[in-house]
Amino acid sequence: MILRELLSSLHLYKLIRGSLDTRIAGIETDSRKIKPGYLFVALKGFTVDGHQYISQAMANGASAVLVETEDALSETCIQVPDTKKALAILADRFYNYPTHRLKLIGVTGTNGKTTITHIVEKILQDAGFKAGIIGTIQMRFGEEIQEVKNTTPESLELQRLLAYMADKGATHACIEVSSHALELGRVWGCNFRTAIFTNLTQDHLDYHQTMEKYRDAKALLFSQLGNTYDHMDQRFAILNADDPASEHFQKVTSAQVIRYGIHTEADVRASDISISSSGTSFMIRSYKGDSPVHMKLVGLFSVYNALAAAAACLAEGIDLRSVISSLESIEGVRGRFERVHVGQDYSVIVDYAHTPDSLENVLKTAEEFTQGKLYCIVGCGGNRDKTKRPLMAAIAVEHSDHAIFTSDNPRFEDPQVILDDMVAGVPDDKDNFTVISNRKEAIEFAVSKAQKGDCILIAGKGHETYQIVKDQVFTFDDKEVASVAIKNRIK
Repeated sequence: MILRELLSSLHLYKLIRGSLDTRIAGIETDSRKIKPGYLFVALKGFTVDGHQYISQAMANGASAVLVETEDALSETCIQVPDTKKALAILADRFYNYPTHRLKLIGVTGTNGKTTITHIVEKILQDAGFKAGIIGTIQMRFGEEIQEVKNTTPESLELQRLLAYMADKGATHACIEVSSHALELGRVWGCNFRTAIFTNLTQDHLDYHQTMEKYRDAKALLFSQLGNTYDHMDQRFAILNADDPASEHFQKVTSAQVIRYGIHTEADVRASDISISSSGTSFMIRSYKGDSPVHMKLVGLFSVYNALAAAAACLAEGIDLRSVISSLESIEGVRGRFERVHVGQDYSVIVDYAHTPDSLENVLKTAEEFTQGKLYCIVGCGGNRDKTKRPLMAAIAVEHSDHAIFTSDNPRFEDPQVILDDMVAGVPDDKDNFTVISNRKEAIEFAVSKAQKGDCILIAGKGHETYQIVKDQVFTFDDKEVASVAIKNRIK
C-alpha cells in the first residue's frame, strides 16, 4: 500500500521529510520486528518510548516512521499529534476494515469473559456460521490457533487477527475486552455489533484505583456501540440484570438492551436451577420462548455465562432450540472448573478464579457436591491489586475445610510478603489454613491429604502453563502437576 493511501484515513498529519509515495509493506511498533518496507510507529508507553528506537527501526529496513516529535531521524517521517490513536486508524485501514467485514461481539466484565466467548463461538458454529475467538487463552479460527500476549491485543495486532478471520470467510468474531484495553484504546477502530457485560467485582484496582473508575472503563464498550439505528446493522447491549453496574451501562448506550439474569426480571432468565457434580439444569425463560436446559457445565456462574451467550445469539437471530442444543453439548473451557481425573476417588478441579468474587463462586459450587472435605489452594499475583489479597484468604478459609496459601505469579514481589498480606485477612477465629510458598509442594500436600469423597480446588492460574518469578517465566501447569502428584500417590 502506498503511504499516501494509508494516510488518507488521517485528518491531521505533517510530512516532515521524504515522500508520501513510499510503498508500505507492513506496520510495526516493535523496532526488532521491522522488515524492509515497513512503517515504524513510535509509541510512548509507560516505561519505553518508541522514539528512542527509530534508528534501530531504520537499520532494519523501515521505509517510513510515524512520530509525535520532529527531532526523529528518518528518510520519510510523518508527524501526528498522537501516534497511539493514529496507529489504530492506520491498522484498521491497512487491514481493510476487518470489523466491517464480519460481525464483532465483545465481552467485558470481571469474570466469565473466556467462557462466554467459547459458548458463543459454539452456538454460532452449530448454527452454520463461521466464528472465531480472541481472548485470554488464544486466537482461534477453525484449525488455526495463535497465542496472544494480552487478553485484548493492542490495536495493530487485534486488527491483524480480525483481518485474518475476515479474509478466511469468518462471519463473526467474539473477543474478550478488558478494562485495560478499553482505557488504553486497544479496541479503537473496532465496529462492535454486540457488547456483553458479565459482572463487576473487585479486580485491577492497582490500575484503576477505584471501583467507579473500573466501572467507567467497562462502560466505554457500551458507549462506543454507536448512536445510529440501521435495521440492516443493529447494535445490542447484553446486560446482567442482577448486577447493579448494568443500570449505568444502560444509560451510556444507545444500543438496544437485552437483559439476562436469575433473581431479577429479565428478557432471558433462568429458573428452577439444579446443580450437581455432573452438570446444571434449569428452565430458560426468554422473549423467544421457554425450555428446559441440561448442561454439562457446573455451577451458578455457568448459568449466568450460558444466559449471556444465549441472549447474544438470540439477538443474532438463532432460534432458541438451536441455542439450547449447543448449550447442552458444550463440554467446557480449559482451566475453567476443569476436572483432573487420573483414577483417584476424590475430585480435583483447576479454575482460573483470581478475584474474590470468582473464588467464592467456584468454592460455593464445589461445596454443593463435595461429600467429604473441601481443600482450596490459592495464591495472589505479585505487582497487582494488593487489596484483594486478604479478601481472597478470608473467602478461602470461610468456604473450605482447609485452605493452602501459596504462590501464584509473584513477579517482582517477595512471595512471603504476598502470603503475609493474605494471612492478614484470615479472621481470628479461623485456623484452618496452611502456608506453603512453593506451589508444587502446596498441590502435593493437598493431594497427600485427600480422601475418598473429598475435593481439591486449585485456584488462580487455570489455563496458564507458566509461573512468573521476577523477569523469568518457568513452565508450570496446575493440571499437569496435580496429575503427577495423584499418580505418584496411587503407585
